[in-house]
Amino acid sequence: MKFQQHSELLFGNISLKQLIPKVTLLAIFVILIFTLTPLSYHLYGNSSLLKIKESKNPAPSIHDHLNNEPARLSSTSEEKCDIFNGEWVPNPKAPYYTNTTCWAIHEHQNCMKYGRPDSEFMKWRWKPNDCDLPIFNPFQFLEIVRGKTMAFVGDSVGRNQMQSMMCLLSRVEWPIDTSYTTDEHFKRWTYPSYNFTMAFFWTPHLVRAQLADANGPTQTGLFNLYLDEFDEKWTTQVEDFDYIILNGGHWFFRPMVFYEKQKIVGCHYCQLENVTDLTKFYGYRKAFRTAFKVINSLTKFKGVTFLRTFAPSHFENGIWNQGGDCVRTKPFRSNQTQLEGIDLELYMIQLEEFKTAEKEAKMKGLKFRLLDTTQAMLLRPDGHPSRYGHWPHENVTLYNDCVHWCLPGPIDTWSDFLLHMLKMEVIRSERIHLKTN
Repeated sequence: MKFQQHSELLFGNISLKQLIPKVTLLAIFVILIFTLTPLSYHLYGNSSLLKIKESKNPAPSIHDHLNNEPARLSSTSEEKCDIFNGEWVPNPKAPYYTNTTCWAIHEHQNCMKYGRPDSEFMKWRWKPNDCDLPIFNPFQFLEIVRGKTMAFVGDSVGRNQMQSMMCLLSRVEWPIDTSYTTDEHFKRWTYPSYNFTMAFFWTPHLVRAQLADANGPTQTGLFNLYLDEFDEKWTTQVEDFDYIILNGGHWFFRPMVFYEKQKIVGCHYCQLENVTDLTKFYGYRKAFRTAFKVINSLTKFKGVTFLRTFAPSHFENGIWNQGGDCVRTKPFRSNQTQLEGIDLELYMIQLEEFKTAEKEAKMKGLKFRLLDTTQAMLLRPDGHPSRYGHWPHENVTLYNDCVHWCLPGPIDTWSDFLLHMLKMEVIRSERIHLKTN
């Protein structure tokens, strides 16, 4: 059997018996045994990464499990490439799951179930300008995160991301519910074969917040935000996690009253007498500053923090509560639109606060990484549920959803980004390990 396997490896389905006289088979078999065995060690155990520093007995690398992919040096184009700058290109192989094969899809993002007539929005992949971004490999991902934990911290778009990943991972294994509460805003899922747990922590404003008026000036609620106070519903839970994926954005469009040191300092569209309107941007900046501050202050946290940047909505012909909708069926090209206005301001605030927090984190030995989804998602006005989050005959008060993302859909690419970044973390860790030995 070993001989047959080696012959198939070298010649495909062509039998060596058809190519070489039988009298030489025994000699060739012996030669193969003594040549292919050391060759295999060279191919899989002597990657370019391991040449950085020689070791007599190098420990097995996670790369041995990454679908036999060779490790890459930091000087390669893959690691240097800006994976977040590119275009959407056709991908006829997609999608990699459907709404009938994945039970994790939230009803409001189950576009195909509720009658979306087109399907091309599922058949695109992100192509960086200067390199290629592999499609998410669930086996590779689960090997990298074996024995680890990942927390999605933020709003419903963050939950949207986690559900997308669960659907992509369903080709390997379904998780079991290990939540510590029945509250759907705080879920934990564990993959038993890999001892990997992912969790979602609901904190749409990132800081401590209270609903002050269920209706408010825009009928979407008026919230008190305590901009200098931690939201302990997540800050007390994430210290032991290996990865934190932080996000926030669309809830800051709602009316808010800002508190600092337990006193009102201003608001955003609160329409309260004698309260200065500081705009949403003030609260947004302070909220991220506080969220990053708490992560940097956690004494036991030694993991990696990813900031998943703002994903723009795509309302056209009106704002969200005034008839706006998103009915496009194809992505934009990068030269057809640009980030501007409110979306650009929110994005820049995130980058500025991230850079400040990252500097502090480095001094404490912590890692901050930028999961920059903004440009890619700006180009996908076709990926939202719109009206296809419920049956047409249902008597529900829902606006066209141009904020969340259909599943399957373009948000699945966020897992492509994340897996690439996790691979880079593995390479960095191995490099540091080799330099210190």
